[in-house]
Amino acid sequence: MKILVSVKRVVDHNVKVRVKSDGSGVDIANAKMSMNPFDEIAVEEAVRLKEKGVATEVIAVSCGVQQCQETLRTAMAIGADRAVLVQTDEELQPLAVARLLKALVDKEQPGLVVLGKQAIDDDANQTGQMLAALADLPQATFASKLEVVDGKAKVTREVDGGLETISMPLPAVVTTDLRLNEPRYVTLPNIMKAKKKQLDTVKPEDLGVDVKPRLKTLKVTEPTKRSAGIKVPDVATLLQKLKTEAKVI
Repeated sequence: MKILVSVKRVVDHNVKVRVKSDGSGVDIANAKMSMNPFDEIAVEEAVRLKEKGVATEVIAVSCGVQQCQETLRTAMAIGADRAVLVQTDEELQPLAVARLLKALVDKEQPGLVVLGKQAIDDDANQTGQMLAALADLPQATFASKLEVVDGKAKVTREVDGGLETISMPLPAVVTTDLRLNEPRYVTLPNIMKAKKKQLDTVKPEDLGVDVKPRLKTLKVTEPTKRSAGIKVPDVATLLQKLKTEAKVI
């Protein structure tokens, strides 16, 4: 069984991003880029399934600019067997990515597609669900535990009320949550091995997919800065300030 894993190149989670002066977006010039943390968990889970003998091949996929090759090399250093880059300079939105992944699913015919539940740059949490709808596949989101037995995926997922366990036939789409696993440390020998692994590059037009943006960003602004907290001498003063200054009661 093949496992297809989607990975995204995002600004490193340790970097404090800044909004461009014209409000058109986030300034990523000279910012450190890395793999989306949720996608790193997805790659780790796919590799673990291969190590258990459940899967025979793990294919990492990324959509975006040429520099996404670095992210794919990281995925292969974790343990993916080969990678595919859908290269485009167009701004990709979740629907476009889902359509590109659907085209690759049709081509590769994987038994399981694993994605991070969301990307830390746009927090859209849409691509996995859209892919499942377009490919007409069963889906399980926010997975905190994943088992594949007898052609079925058993997924424990996090919901508002606690945990929910579902079973679904393969092929299927699964999106990963933070508690699913702890990604392994990428060693230097594995990084060197990843450089020799196969990395194919295709264009959206090769897959017959239109990736033009359908949503327009009107303005990006930084969150309002919070004022410093103050100490009050007693409960009466606290209530007065909550009523007159904060106006929350």
